[in-house]
Amino acid sequence: MPHLTRPRSVAALAALSLLIGLLVALPARAADVLLSQGKTATASSSENVVFGAAAAVDGDAGTRWSSAFGDPQWIQVDLGTSATISQVQLAWEAAYATAFQIQTSTDGNNWTTINSTTNGAGGNQTLNVSGIGRYVRLLGTQRATQWGYSLWEFKVFGSTSGPAPGSGLLSYNKPGVSSTQQHDGNCWECTPARAFDLDPASRWATATDSGWVDPGWIYVDLGATAQIDKVVLQWDPASAKSYQLQVSNDANNWTTIYSTTNGPGFKETLTVSGSGRYVRMYGTQRNTPYGYSLWEFQVYGTGGAPNTPPTPPADPANPPQLIWEDNFNTPAGAKPDATKWRADPGIGQNNELQVYTNNDNIQTDGQGNLVIEARRQETPGTTCPIDPVSGKGTCQYTSGRINTGTKFDTTYGKIEARIKVPKGNGLWPAFWMMGSDFLTGRPWPYNGEIDIMEILGRETTKGYSTLHAPAYNGAGGYGGTYGLPGGADFANDFHTWTMLWNSTGITYQVDGTTVVTIDKAQLEATRGPWVFDHPFYLILNLAVGGDFPGPPNAQTPFPSRMLVDYVRVYH
Repeated sequence: MPHLTRPRSVAALAALSLLIGLLVALPARAADVLLSQGKTATASSSENVVFGAAAAVDGDAGTRWSSAFGDPQWIQVDLGTSATISQVQLAWEAAYATAFQIQTSTDGNNWTTINSTTNGAGGNQTLNVSGIGRYVRLLGTQRATQWGYSLWEFKVFGSTSGPAPGSGLLSYNKPGVSSTQQHDGNCWECTPARAFDLDPASRWATATDSGWVDPGWIYVDLGATAQIDKVVLQWDPASAKSYQLQVSNDANNWTTIYSTTNGPGFKETLTVSGSGRYVRMYGTQRNTPYGYSLWEFQVYGTGGAPNTPPTPPADPANPPQLIWEDNFNTPAGAKPDATKWRADPGIGQNNELQVYTNNDNIQTDGQGNLVIEARRQETPGTTCPIDPVSGKGTCQYTSGRINTGTKFDTTYGKIEARIKVPKGNGLWPAFWMMGSDFLTGRPWPYNGEIDIMEILGRETTKGYSTLHAPAYNGAGGYGGTYGLPGGADFANDFHTWTMLWNSTGITYQVDGTTVVTIDKAQLEATRGPWVFDHPFYLILNLAVGGDFPGPPNAQTPFPSRMLVDYVRVYH
């Protein structure tokens, strides 16, 4: 896609700057102070170096931030300290947002929406809001034009107050009690403790023994009296429409500090004020026919008897530093480097038709490529779904799958591979990652799966990049599809798939062009928990058949080869 710019005359810019300067100098409420000017601002992207995020908070109405031309995009400002936010002023350039949210955060990772619109008109907007946070973000989800998002000014007003100094997580690994708890094939050991373990892949749920009923509740014992200023609820789809947050000093007499009859579910970050040793979510009306279920119930404040939570992993360095690579520069016929890769033999999942061999189908070609070869080759004594070509249930194909599971894993980073994929019905090449805890017994999808590249041999003009987790997996995975410029065929040449992964989200790129962007906060607010803040290992494979690609046919070429030029990881 060509990089587009919008020409403007010097005179027009000068007049527009003067007009904006007059319009955005609207008075805030009497007690408000401009907090954002000159503070550190960052953005999801910038159209170029001239239009960086800092230009929107510099107090100069003639400079602006402008994003890349795609959805979603965001700009955020670090106020330097926690503040009570009361007003946001936006001075849009012609490239404005029709749908956007104003969000606050105490840590720059977990966001609370304090204003939302789907019919923004651009121009100059003064938004009276109420929220607490150190960080304030504008998240644009729908553009009004073919261009990106662009702001002359992004002004945040309020007062420097908020959660008490020293406020922190009080509920981690504290004992919980609930009205009931589920323990069956659908939710194994879904006890109250699961809501307080900081594990986004485990959850508490009410029991099904006598049907899902109202009310349903769960509370945590903080160990001592605490002053509560924030509660975070990460709901399963089985969420509460009506509920109260309550505090108590004896777990018998409860005081309500928050109440709603229109709970949205998914992730709710609630600013509250109350004192007590016990904090309870008391649900009185469910959003679904099912019960109540929480992946996470986090209580923040001062006091209590908190346990120290684990330290979050560090984000990657900038610029990225190469920490692992394989360029496959070995003589023809060499097997994968055993210090970096291990074979992953066996019958495939997902109703696949191949048997993965112990590296019999994988070797280097002497030209700098790893070759993973799928063959029409029967494996006696194995059972696969019926092959539509041969009509046999004995596995009729072999292929290769390797991973770095016991050799190398990483949390976050820039992960990329240059690959040429094969073409043909039933072929399914992939470059992906699995949570390393899968190797120590945690089942899929609780460990998390990151698909960097999947191509279906029957439709090699389309690529897939997807995340899988307990709340979104299989056909319901969270990600996107994309193609090459001009509808080119991925199978015609090598292409470079890149994933940029950190604590705030994942960006997928093909040949340096962004194709899918996943924002952690948006994912948690719309689908479910983010389970990608722990080590993952790399996998390369070429499957034959299965639920996703469909079966091969008589025209599918065998042998078929997936070529890998290199794999690199930066951190």
